[in-house]
Amino acid sequence: MTDIRRSTRHPSRLMTAVLTTAAALLATALAQPGTAVPRAADGGAPVGAKTLSKGWHTPWGISFLPNGRTALVTERLSYQVYRLDRNGTRKWVGEVPYTVPEPYDEGAGGLLGVAPSPTWDGKKDKQVFFVHTTKSETRVVRMDYDGASLRNYKPILTGIRRGGDHNGGRIAFGPDKYLYVTTGEALQPKLAQDKSSLNGKILRITKSGKAAPGNPFGNRVYSYGHRNPQGLAWDAKGRLWSVEIGQQTHDELNLIKRGANYGWPSCEGVCSVKGMTGPKATFSPEKGVPAQLAVVRNVLYVSSLRGQRLWRVPIDGGSERLGTKTAFYPGTYGRLRAIAKVPGANELWVGTSDLGYGNDKILRVPIR
Repeated sequence: MTDIRRSTRHPSRLMTAVLTTAAALLATALAQPGTAVPRAADGGAPVGAKTLSKGWHTPWGISFLPNGRTALVTERLSYQVYRLDRNGTRKWVGEVPYTVPEPYDEGAGGLLGVAPSPTWDGKKDKQVFFVHTTKSETRVVRMDYDGASLRNYKPILTGIRRGGDHNGGRIAFGPDKYLYVTTGEALQPKLAQDKSSLNGKILRITKSGKAAPGNPFGNRVYSYGHRNPQGLAWDAKGRLWSVEIGQQTHDELNLIKRGANYGWPSCEGVCSVKGMTGPKATFSPEKGVPAQLAVVRNVLYVSSLRGQRLWRVPIDGGSERLGTKTAFYPGTYGRLRAIAKVPGANELWVGTSDLGYGNDKILRVPIR
């Protein structure tokens, strides 16, 4: 999501010398100076990033099909959808119609998240879900993908207000097989505290767009009080984590619980207001503006836009505590957004963002 904070971007810190025993690892990992490199026993760490695929234009979402061999990738500004194989082969499969992006240097509309059905096989189940903006709203839609092309566009959830910014847009199926959707408050902060509004929320819905059974307020809302939530990922214990872009002071990494109020607009960052839930970790804007996240070996990996780095944030065992944040690749690849764990492998796919038409790439990042 575009960072609407217009303060000057700070240059990345210069890398310094590190322990000789870790030199080979750090040459590729590019961790921040003075930070010990995590061992594999501690969940591992990135050991180098290599280009998997070139020629992209603002990739926004990466989501693997259930077969684990192929991912679908959305491009925000072109509203095109591609299949990307694990060998780096890319094939165009279609576009999501009625998508209206904002001008390139304003706002953050367009084609956003993608989520294949958990039982997709291209035959009996062809369903793939998307979030995109139109001229008047943000909506969740369903299309059929048979392994070759997209067709049969059908909106399943409409009426989400869109703004020039703060459109959320991440979508993912949880372990419970229901669909989770992040929505921003569309530059109208009061909507985040309105439990009857779809904005400033994490929604939990069925494949038909209805409220999922067991939601806390009897509607589609799962959690509220969000400004602009982005990433969604579940850890090994099935807990939901999300990153959220703050306003001026703090970006947030939140552990999402059913029915919880995450404080916006009363709180940004640490929250002491009764009845509101604070983040488990925060990022300063110049090193943050978190976009999305993924989990590998009980470690959260957060891509950042303005911060232009990949954050490693370990979960402390089975607790709700988080360990020390470590930054990788600061300033090396520019703005980072789309991220996904490769099924069956300790590896991430990470997409660069906003480098210009055809200049973005998808990186392969092993975790060892």
